[in-house]
Amino acid sequence: MEAWEIDFEWLRIRHFLKDLMDQEKLPDLNNVLLLIGIRELGQAKEEWTKEEKRDLMNVAVCTLLEMEGYYQFHALDEEGWPHFEQLKPFDIKGVKDQEEWLKHKVIHYFKAKVFEDEVSVE
Repeated sequence: MEAWEIDFEWLRIRHFLKDLMDQEKLPDLNNVLLLIGIRELGQAKEEWTKEEKRDLMNVAVCTLLEMEGYYQFHALDEEGWPHFEQLKPFDIKGVKDQEEWLKHKVIHYFKAKVFEDEVSVE
């Protein structure tokens, strides 16, 4: 994907979530990861603790890293939380580069699992 396509798709996802959640502001990467974590967990509740939010974001990141072979789903715990096994170290350094990589993976995630009208995923 070219840079403009990534920017376009990222904005599309943010607007989709803003409208879905009936919010005034566009969600940032952390909010998007939180929502992916909730979706992957498959449980909803009114309030999440700070620790639960951190764990939900971790579930999202592991799910995105799983797409590239960095992690593999291991099992659900007794409370239904997914746990992953690291297969190889994540080798992208620098916060900015990691965020850009995650945005790209979020785009692929949404095309594959959320936007059912999409025909192909790069």
